[in-house]
Amino acid sequence: MRPWVYGVVGVVGVVAGLGSAGGLGSVAPVAAVGAAGAAGDRAGAADGPSGGPRGGAVGGGPAGWGGAPAGFAALREVDPSVRQDMRYASARNFTGAPVPGYEEPVCLLSRPAAEALRRAQRGLSRRGYSLVLYDCYRPQRAVDHFVRWAADAGDQSTKAAYYPRVEKSRLVAEGYIAERSGHSRGSAVDVGLTGPGGLPLDMGTPFDFFDPLSHAEHPGVGAEALANRRVLRAALEEQGFTGLREEWWHFRLVQEPYPARYFDFPVRSAAVRP
Repeated sequence: MRPWVYGVVGVVGVVAGLGSAGGLGSVAPVAAVGAAGAAGDRAGAADGPSGGPRGGAVGGGPAGWGGAPAGFAALREVDPSVRQDMRYASARNFTGAPVPGYEEPVCLLSRPAAEALRRAQRGLSRRGYSLVLYDCYRPQRAVDHFVRWAADAGDQSTKAAYYPRVEKSRLVAEGYIAERSGHSRGSAVDVGLTGPGGLPLDMGTPFDFFDPLSHAEHPGVGAEALANRRVLRAALEEQGFTGLREEWWHFRLVQEPYPARYFDFPVRSAAVRP
């Protein structure tokens, strides 16, 4: 298993490593869908067209409390062995800058989702793997920022790394970005795998790569990447998550405790009650 290099170098590796059969040149454009992609979740059987049930309200914790509801937890307190590489708290994401609402690089989740990740991590660790989290709970203000960023045609600084074959003006229309995200309900995660030594495994594309190659079962990424994606998906589905067909990294807890709430408290350790 070879480690995967993320960022511009990783994307170049994807492009250069694919031949004419099943490679980039043969991939059809993504069909337009009215749901969130890398900035949310796409339409599914249980979700409305904006990545969540229709009619959900944005909300926070109890009145006077600027943090999470009592049902949230910091993943590090539930399982400190799960690796965290929280991209939106840094400039290492498709916007090229830290995202509003991410005050600290910490993973916050509903407690049922955090405990399900702990169970998945236990099973994977016995086989030499570890989960690595890229995003967990996402404030609504961050989702709003993604929509504004997508409308800024003058900023193309991350195109080569994240959306080389999609015009930025099409990111919303083709479902990669939307006005609501299942992450804001607190039970969705963006996650990858590491192997021995903590090196990231080849998943075929980097996280948040806006392209059909990111579809979970796309054959163009090769046998090793497909096998790694299936290991990840099997481990999480066994613990009650469901994956997103269009994104190998996105999973949502099926029995999520806040199916119609979209929260906006900031991502910071103090947001979770001790």
